[in-house]
Amino acid sequence: MDIEHHIDGSKGKVTAKIGIGPLAEMTYSAAGERLIIIDHTEVPDVYRGQGVGLAMVEYAVEMARESDRSILPLCPFAAAQFRRHPEWSDVLNRSASKGEAG
Repeated sequence: MDIEHHIDGSKGKVTAKIGIGPLAEMTYSAAGERLIIIDHTEVPDVYRGQGVGLAMVEYAVEMARESDRSILPLCPFAAAQFRRHPEWSDVLNRSASKGEAG
C-alpha cells in the first residue's frame, strides 16, 4: 500500500492506493498550530475490508504525535477508529464529545 500526504495551506489530504488501483483519501484541516480536524474519509469499494481506511487514520495519528498536535475526528469513520483504538488517546482532542470520538 502506498500512502502519500499532501498539504495546501491549512488543508491536508492523506491518500492511499494498492498497486494501480484507485485512490482512497482522508481529508483534514489544521486549526491553529495544535489541532488536526479529520473531516472526511473515502475508501473505494474495491479496498473495503483491507485496512486502507485504518492505515490512513494511523498515518494521521503518527503525524499528530510527531508534531505534538491533537486530532478531532469529525468524520464518522475516523471517530469509530478512535473508539476502537484507546491507545490513540494521547492525540485525541479532549474537547471532542463522547458521541463523536468516545
